[in-house]
Amino acid sequence: MTERVHPDIEKVLISEDEIRAKITELAAAITGDYGDDGVLLVGVLKGAFVFMADLARSLSIPIDFDFMAVSSYGTATKSSGVVRILKDLDYEVTGRHVLLVEDIVDSGLTISYLLRYLKARRPASLEICSLLWKQGQQAVPFEVKYAGFVIPSVFVVGYGLDFAERYRNLPYIGVLRPEAYGGESPR
Repeated sequence: MTERVHPDIEKVLISEDEIRAKITELAAAITGDYGDDGVLLVGVLKGAFVFMADLARSLSIPIDFDFMAVSSYGTATKSSGVVRILKDLDYEVTGRHVLLVEDIVDSGLTISYLLRYLKARRPASLEICSLLWKQGQQAVPFEVKYAGFVIPSVFVVGYGLDFAERYRNLPYIGVLRPEAYGGESPR
């Protein structure tokens, strides 16, 4: 499939077809691990909503959805390190298998905070599924059980990821041109 590339995109890092294939692969692993027990998918808004929707449609196990909205970036390109919960869960997680669904794990500050926050609620299990992982960039150590793509330290947008609320609707993951975000160092 030939993709129409937005003029602010320096290059397509991961194509729509590659994303689709990776989601199928991740869904098979998740389905195999959870089986009939099912899982509560917890999407981290706003970035994870596109990935989580496609992932959920690819799963063949019982699932429930919930969302958390957190803020650690604002309109910056690097995490501030201060995580604020803007929307908490609607479901009770105690005794349930919980899969935290993220668009990207980079500094790890947000996901580390959410892991501690959710573990305190005593889920049966708590794992991470992230479409993108900047492995080695984390300020704190943790494992991403279901990692889609390991990517270099570049500023990416598309497929739910944004800069200042733009580019989420791109069907691929692209490297944003520095002039589009003022040339700050990438997240």
